[in-house]
Amino acid sequence: MKRINLFLILGTLFLPISCKKEKPDIIISESEHTTWSDYLGDSGRSHFSTLEQIDTVNVTNLELAWSFKSGGLEEGRTTQIQTNPIIIRNTLFGVNAAIELFAVNAATGKQLWKFEPPIKDNSGLGLNRGLSFWQSNSEESSRVFFSSGSKLFAVNIETGKAIVPFGSNGSIDLRDGLGRDPERLSVVANTPGAIYQNTLVMGTRVGEGPGSSPGHIRAYNVLTGEILWTFHTIPQPGEFGYESWPEGAYKTVGGANSWAGIAMDQERGIAYIPTGSAAFDWYGGDRHGENLFANSLLALDAKTGERIWHFQMVHHDMWDRDLPAPPNLFEMNRYGEKIPAVAQVTKSGHVFIFNRLTGEPLFPIEEKEYPSSVLQGEQAHPTQPLPTKPLPFAKQLLNKADLYAPNQPAFVDDFVDKDQNINPPTVLDKFKQITSKGQFIPIDTTGVLLYPGADGGAEWGGAAMNPNKGIMYVNSNEMAWIVRMKKVGGETGETSNFGESLAQIHCARCHGGKLQGLGAIPELQNVKKRFPIDSIQNIIQNGKGAMPGMPNLSDSEINGIANYISGIAEETDHRVEESAVKVPYAVAGFGRFKDDRGFPVMNPPWGTLNAIDLNTGEYIWKVPLGNEETLNDPNYPVSGTENYGGPVITAGGVLFIAATKDEKFRAYNMRSGSLLWETNLPAGGYATPATYQIDGKQYIVIACGGGKMGTKSGDEYRAYALPD
Repeated sequence: MKRINLFLILGTLFLPISCKKEKPDIIISESEHTTWSDYLGDSGRSHFSTLEQIDTVNVTNLELAWSFKSGGLEEGRTTQIQTNPIIIRNTLFGVNAAIELFAVNAATGKQLWKFEPPIKDNSGLGLNRGLSFWQSNSEESSRVFFSSGSKLFAVNIETGKAIVPFGSNGSIDLRDGLGRDPERLSVVANTPGAIYQNTLVMGTRVGEGPGSSPGHIRAYNVLTGEILWTFHTIPQPGEFGYESWPEGAYKTVGGANSWAGIAMDQERGIAYIPTGSAAFDWYGGDRHGENLFANSLLALDAKTGERIWHFQMVHHDMWDRDLPAPPNLFEMNRYGEKIPAVAQVTKSGHVFIFNRLTGEPLFPIEEKEYPSSVLQGEQAHPTQPLPTKPLPFAKQLLNKADLYAPNQPAFVDDFVDKDQNINPPTVLDKFKQITSKGQFIPIDTTGVLLYPGADGGAEWGGAAMNPNKGIMYVNSNEMAWIVRMKKVGGETGETSNFGESLAQIHCARCHGGKLQGLGAIPELQNVKKRFPIDSIQNIIQNGKGAMPGMPNLSDSEINGIANYISGIAEETDHRVEESAVKVPYAVAGFGRFKDDRGFPVMNPPWGTLNAIDLNTGEYIWKVPLGNEETLNDPNYPVSGTENYGGPVITAGGVLFIAATKDEKFRAYNMRSGSLLWETNLPAGGYATPATYQIDGKQYIVIACGGGKMGTKSGDEYRAYALPD
């Protein structure tokens, strides 16, 4: 193993002059951890509140204070609400299932106004996980920034009307300013940006297939919407990192985007930006090299966009190991010294911790050697970085002895159709057919176990952190996925039909290797029964709901995919090589490894909640999170479940989290991890809660949007408080 040189690789030890604290010419709201006026509580993304009215003794008395049905549900359509609302003075701002912004009285839940984006249909709206708030000395200019589809809106907090001087009639198009034809790009923003003085730093969500949009970071003037600076996450000639890609890659390669959220050091004016993988996710034969700045934590000067330092967590990603959540800013206590630090959780279940001024790792990181790829044209990077402390919060290797029910029939989303397969393989049979050797084993055509799976480990809910004590609380998934590739196109490919090949390349990574659907993502095998072919063509080009569009595809490619999934024979025998994007492999199988009862194949717990002292790198406690009540196994009275959405922690010593498949909202003792309180929700709370106080009364609120893991959709926000 090789140990990373702490300073030479990570960059400068000194901050640019422009990063020094300056008196802002425009005032922004800085949380003192008593309100919730910023995404995840504050710009350091701590999920922490100093409120302590609700404590470990009285939390059992919590009762429903108010509920609000936000609307946006649609019969027959799966929807989600993943919004962490913000509370400004006495008003709560949230987003409903139709991606509409609303304001309610935060003490009563009574609606004050609703902002409906001027978009004619729900094409490619994506999701919305939160909002950004900015205020000036004039209340009339105070605004929330709200994204829907490719548009970012500035909305007056008092009236709910778009602020016309911002951009064009109150909005900007996030497709603009990326250096490519905006009409050929698919760009949305699931997660809010971060504000420093009068600058809004934004990341975006882009496609993950070949030909996707680039994920460059932009900063906007909060008053005008003007782009102030752009940081190229796929470097251009003359920029740092250009040599880590093939020559000219910046013209065609996409991804390397920051969809997970951004933390901001308000004192120093530094933005900490996590990025995802380059497109497409599972094959990088067209992007040899380390691929900076994909899969990296970037520290940028918020006023200029200049790089201060960076660290790449995955070199040349082939495993969809996006950094899934914003980092946490905190003060590390080491040998009596306070060190400004930043911690980044990962899908693989690791925590990387750095001095946030210099980029120096605060625990050693080792470059570990891994095998090369067997796929034609692929060049796996020979090493990958792994921190030595803390130990991973998710299991890293699945062995035969770890299988929960090895003789139970297997059901892998993409590999076994249990309705048609009379003699499905057992869990052990399937396990023997694939490779299970831990992290960073290159994907092949036989099948490789991704463990933890494509959703983590850590996921977009992120970690909570008391910024003054250095204790991290992070929930984790324990789910194995199997990924398998197949050759497409030409005489030697498993697939040579033009439309079928393109469907495998562009659709299978979300809809499954047989297009049979994955969880809340619908199947495409019978889509011809639901939509006429012109509607299918429109959805492919423009997207629908949370599905991004693919406007980068040519008319012949869109028609080819539409014809294939509609069952219409093609008039000509096109080959996939005629496509503008030439990749020799597509996803053949991609999904969770479960038994035919729907349970994960590994021993429980299947979801955990972890408390880690980042000052020492040691665990304080680990407990199961959620419960599969139908398991009924005395050896595992609390099984844990998959979970989506993060925790909130308080000075009252209570941690609040929903997130679980069993659709409950829970409170835990932060010191011991013991369960203190739980309640049933009308739909799964797959969002991060928020806590706030009005007239001396503390509330905790959660969006109950459901829609994940096969659970029902909902539209309700629920707030809990102690009885009067």
